[in-house]
Amino acid sequence: MRFWQALFRLVLARAVIASLAAAIVLGTQTQSQAADREPKRILMLHSFGLRFKPWTDHARIARSEITRQSRTPIDFQDHSLVDARQFNEKSEASFVEYLHNLYDDRPPHLIIAFGAPAANFVQRNRERLFPQIPMVFTSVEQRRIERDKLTEYDTVVAIAHDRAGLIENILHGLAVTKTIAIVNGVSPNERFWLGEIRRELAPFAGRVEFKWYNELSFENILKDAASLPPHSAIFWHLMNIDAAGVVHEENVALNKLSSVSNAPIFTYADTFYGEAIVGGPMHSYELGAARTAAAALRILNGEKASDIKIPPSAFASPKFDWRQMQRWGISESNLPPGSKIDFREPTILERYWWQIALITAIILLQAALITVLLREHRRRQLAEVQSRQRMAELAHVNRFSTAGELTASISHEINQPLGAILTNAETAEAILQSSTPDIAELKDIVKDILQDDRRAAEVIRRMRSLLKKAPFELKNFDLNDVVRETVEFLSSLAVGRKVELHSLLTPGALPILGDRIQLQQVILNLVVNGIDAMRDTPSEHRVIAIRTSRVEKFAQLSVSDRGSGIPKDKLNEVFQPFFTSKAEGLGMGLSIARTIIEAHHGLISAKNRNHGGASFRIRLPLVQ
Repeated sequence: MRFWQALFRLVLARAVIASLAAAIVLGTQTQSQAADREPKRILMLHSFGLRFKPWTDHARIARSEITRQSRTPIDFQDHSLVDARQFNEKSEASFVEYLHNLYDDRPPHLIIAFGAPAANFVQRNRERLFPQIPMVFTSVEQRRIERDKLTEYDTVVAIAHDRAGLIENILHGLAVTKTIAIVNGVSPNERFWLGEIRRELAPFAGRVEFKWYNELSFENILKDAASLPPHSAIFWHLMNIDAAGVVHEENVALNKLSSVSNAPIFTYADTFYGEAIVGGPMHSYELGAARTAAAALRILNGEKASDIKIPPSAFASPKFDWRQMQRWGISESNLPPGSKIDFREPTILERYWWQIALITAIILLQAALITVLLREHRRRQLAEVQSRQRMAELAHVNRFSTAGELTASISHEINQPLGAILTNAETAEAILQSSTPDIAELKDIVKDILQDDRRAAEVIRRMRSLLKKAPFELKNFDLNDVVRETVEFLSSLAVGRKVELHSLLTPGALPILGDRIQLQQVILNLVVNGIDAMRDTPSEHRVIAIRTSRVEKFAQLSVSDRGSGIPKDKLNEVFQPFFTSKAEGLGMGLSIARTIIEAHHGLISAKNRNHGGASFRIRLPLVQ
């Protein structure tokens, strides 16, 4: 029993001890978490003020980076060295006292001094200004830090100037430069750098002339910059305070100078870059701010400041403003190797690339369509030419066929004048053998011979014209003349077939544009078809009427017969190839006739007459 009681007391004691230990650990963690949640206070000490370049941009970017990367809240507290514009020991002592009293109870966790004036102020008053508070000196040239005064609580993020390299950059980009004007103010910091600049630029004395603007008010600087001699350049160093004591914030003075100067402007810090500066190798304050933020965060995370060793940063790769290059005629070929060109205005092709691509695509598509259409048009023309050639061949064959049907009448027409010529010649020979020839009679005989010869020649001419193989040729002529010539040509056939040809021609001319031979063939085909259609018609009723008339803007020709007509169910087929009502026919005559009329932009139609027979009507456009 005693054993179990002792064991129970031991277990209970151990539980109490464990509970106390857990409570202690929990309390410690809670205090640690509360401490971690407490904001870190950073005192940001600015040279001149909150709107003075180059330190303004450096401080803004560093502040943003620290806030973004910090795991704890940051409480930034900003102060400016107003007396840095013109050093005054009394005012500086008052400012130190003010900061001491302000932060005596709650000192900052970190102090960041931006620029040489702020760095010099801190180093002069380090013993009174929180001697054990970590401090970062930044945005300061390495020569402005007094290394022997640095403490274990200080670290430096410095830059290294190379103004000789900057002058070389100007002379490289503008090889004809003869004068360089140096813009610099009169504050203590600026007076320090004036001496340094004069010393660094001394080796260039034989190559270029330097003008110094430190003794001029800004208004006088503007006047002088507007009348600089040809082949000049301007180097903008600092202009916080001019010789007249006027304070210049941000880039206001720089932009005014750019608007009136007749020379390009260069500088050493890209915080001035973007509007008035041509460019070149410059300090990147974006990179400097990132280095400052990294050092600050390392200190806030517990790292000792003096253990953070950051070498001074040199100029970044050169960059140039394309707009300023265009303004001053600086060629890209004169830029240092590896230079970057900013603000380049896009070309029309780059700016409107998709519109140009669309228009180009449309043009190419149109060109392709036009090419296809032209090709099709050419093929169509070729097809039309070939069709006309074939039509001409068929028409020629058709004329030969028709000529075969006319052989008897043609032979009769030729034999008549040839027989008359022979008779007259024999009579003339008999008269000439008489002792007293009758000269008057001989003259009449010769006249008759000449008339018969012309008649035979005209028959032959008509036959040659009908059989002539010629290309399709458009000419102006009177349709009535073609009808008269065709009727005269067919008169012998009509007599031989015992058919009367009645031609009723309109009194006025019917001027048309066409191929005379082919239209003559159409009329010939229609008349011959009409004669053939009346083979079984009594001879006293064999009449073919040929009429011409003017109907609005058309010349109209009709050929009517008194034959058996066209079957009603075949009226729509008479102009189709190979349709014929003749046992020996080929069925091509009317098809060729339609093709010829359509080639003349005309119309041909057929119908049956009320009292028997068929009528064919042709309409051709008149020449206006």
